[in-house]
Amino acid sequence: MTVVAWVFAVVAGIFHLAAFVMESILFDRPAVQRRFGVDAASAAGVGPWAFNQGFYNLALAAGALVGVITWAADHETVGRTLIVFSCAAMVLAGIVLLASQRRLWQSALGQAVPPAIAIVATLAT
Repeated sequence: MTVVAWVFAVVAGIFHLAAFVMESILFDRPAVQRRFGVDAASAAGVGPWAFNQGFYNLALAAGALVGVITWAADHETVGRTLIVFSCAAMVLAGIVLLASQRRLWQSALGQAVPPAIAIVATLAT
C-alpha cells in the first residue's frame, strides 16, 4: 500500500502544481479563464484571487510531494503526516468546489479523488 499512497500523493501534487501554474502564471490567457468559468469582463477582478489561490495549491502540492520524498528517505512518520495533512486539505477543497460549482464536477473529482486514495492507502499502510 505504500507505493499506492506515494503514487496517488504524487498525482495529487502534480494536479495542484498544474492548478498553481494556471491560476498564478497563466490566468491572463482567455483559454485558462474559460477553464475556470471566468468571462473576460470578470477576469481583471478575479485575477488577484486566482493568483493568491494558486499559491495555496502550490503549498498543498509541496506538502504532498515533500511527504513522499520524506517517507521514502526513511522518515516515515513525518512523510505520512505531510501526505495526510496536504491531501486532506485537497479533498476538502474538492468537496467545496463540487458543492459550490457543480458544473466543475470533473475538476472537483480531479482535485479530490487522487488525494483521497493517497490518504486511504497511507492510513492502511
